[in-house]
Amino acid sequence: MLDASLYITADRDAAFAEELMGFYETHQPLTFFHAVVAQELLQEAVDARRAEETRKNLMRPFEARGRVITPTFAAWARSGEVVAALVRPWSMRAASVTRSFLNDVVLAMSCREVGVTLVTRKLADFERIRRVAPFDFVGPWPRG
Repeated sequence: MLDASLYITADRDAAFAEELMGFYETHQPLTFFHAVVAQELLQEAVDARRAEETRKNLMRPFEARGRVITPTFAAWARSGEVVAALVRPWSMRAASVTRSFLNDVVLAMSCREVGVTLVTRKLADFERIRRVAPFDFVGPWPRG
């Protein structure tokens, strides 16, 4: 499963977009799309045309193949426990945790639940999450 950070970077960087396409050529039959990634990409869409391009080019192909993952109640609940466990040691308020990080925790817990590896550029965030709730993730681009 690919994190939204990869799609957003590819949208802004042509060389990275080529790397993403190379990854897809090899791994697309094994790749899933996550509902949280859809939310993050659509909130980045600056107009209706961009939103429709996102749906058409990124979301619909995965929907058509039945390769979309939506967080279960258990993943949502576990994400709250993970955030609480991360907040406690630093005496932070849970309200100070960003929405982006909360989405990352839900994404991580979904990956853990269904047994897929997350591909992301946000290694530090996911390393932090993995300290509390182990799951598989790699940086771009996994080989093999």
